[in-house]
Amino acid sequence: MSSRLTVWTLALGLGFGVAAIGGTAWAQADVVAARKDGLKRMQANMEAIKLVVDARGDVRSTAPRVEEIVTFFSDFHTRFPAGSGTGETRALPAIWTDRAGFERVSANAWTAAQALQTTVNAGDAAASAQAFQALGGACGACHRPFRAR
Repeated sequence: MSSRLTVWTLALGLGFGVAAIGGTAWAQADVVAARKDGLKRMQANMEAIKLVVDARGDVRSTAPRVEEIVTFFSDFHTRFPAGSGTGETRALPAIWTDRAGFERVSANAWTAAQALQTTVNAGDAAASAQAFQALGGACGACHRPFRAR
């Protein structure tokens, strides 16, 4: 009787262990998928804002898109937890080996997004064009060292 109980306990423990490992893999895949979806939304937002900026339109119409960008980049570095650099991602290992550098460029992108938000909310088309260009530069400053092409 006790050997059956031991086998059952061992099997149950092994099952929980496998589930925990599998759950971690699923969690990492979810992180990568959420990150990729968010970045695709940010790209779509940037493209839409560019159309308005290039047309010298009413930049205030882009405020909801800019707000989403500001929110997304406010905690951008947290979207790259340890272990989320595998699978279908273009994140380079430098994100984790040069974490301070990654967090610095992430903060710069957030600051640039906030500057764009200020100019957009003021309705200043010329300043928004400059702030938009600065945000694009901040994004590129992250892509070059931390994203595979």
